[in-house]
Amino acid sequence: MQVYKVDPLHDPRWAEFIHSHPRASVFHTPEWLYSIHRTYGYRPVVFTTSSPAEELKNGIVFCHIRSWLTGSRMVSLPFSDHCEPLVDPAEELDFLLHCVQADMGRGDEAYVEIRPLNGRFEVKGQHAGFCPASTYFLHRLDLRPSLDAIFQTLHKDSAQRRIQRAEKAGIVCRCGRSHEMLRDFYKLLVLTRRRHHLPPQPYVWFRNLLDSMGEALDIRLAYSGTLPIAAMVTLRFGNTTYYKYGCSDARFHNLGAMPALLWNTIRESKATGSEELDLGRSECQNEGLVAFKDHWTRERAALMYWRYPTSKRMPITEGWKVRTAKRAFACLPNRMLPIIGRIFYRHAG
Repeated sequence: MQVYKVDPLHDPRWAEFIHSHPRASVFHTPEWLYSIHRTYGYRPVVFTTSSPAEELKNGIVFCHIRSWLTGSRMVSLPFSDHCEPLVDPAEELDFLLHCVQADMGRGDEAYVEIRPLNGRFEVKGQHAGFCPASTYFLHRLDLRPSLDAIFQTLHKDSAQRRIQRAEKAGIVCRCGRSHEMLRDFYKLLVLTRRRHHLPPQPYVWFRNLLDSMGEALDIRLAYSGTLPIAAMVTLRFGNTTYYKYGCSDARFHNLGAMPALLWNTIRESKATGSEELDLGRSECQNEGLVAFKDHWTRERAALMYWRYPTSKRMPITEGWKVRTAKRAFACLPNRMLPIIGRIFYRHAG
């Protein structure tokens, strides 16, 4: 076998390949990759055993990240909850992993990180010298049962009754892609990230997503009267809807706007043919977020990221560095947080 590098932004074979692959996700799409490249300047590349003269039959996609603050590395993929290596059989995965390691050794990258979706990677990854880097929870909701059946599986107090409370309070949910809705979403995002002592992702990231993803992206807003009080950004690919970003105004949490938005997403996703709702990753230590998702689905799985080699230079999103950063962010006024976010996320991918 021989390894080749493919530019997934310009080689039409990549889009054709992922749209036919059963394990591909929205995070493999050229639209998602283009948004990352356009916002942060990261260069995506696919490692494959398919020659330029043939159709792609496998591929592992990475982004090169070069930062004076956090060092250089290859990540599959930054700002993505998971990114399964699309490689079969196991012998080809083993070959490509060693090729990726050799390519890293010729550059200035400190490490390679892969974010597979399930346990298929573990044996070959460990054999190739990859070690667990971090662990999250991934929640997914099966949308194939009837709406009534799904509703009955939801937590009675934290989901069912809060949905009903939102209906009684007159909460109105709307879905669209306008820049006005994006601005309303971003205002709520700044409030939410403030509560978490973190800067928001840069506004240009969401604008680029909106421009690139097209009808695969929805902005969902919940209104009390004319006031937006909760918001979500969801994505679609294949038969899966992805809940990617959520935010709210804490003053109105008692109205149940976020549960109403999520239930509305479930109904609309089923109506458009989705069979699964991917609720995204959660840090294991974030007990509040994990509990919220547990109230909506019993399908909670461990999501493990793998790294080669284990690096002494850890990204600023890990350990004591993020705790120190949070203390600093907590002291900043709201107007400063988006400015910090534009700087912070460029180095944190």
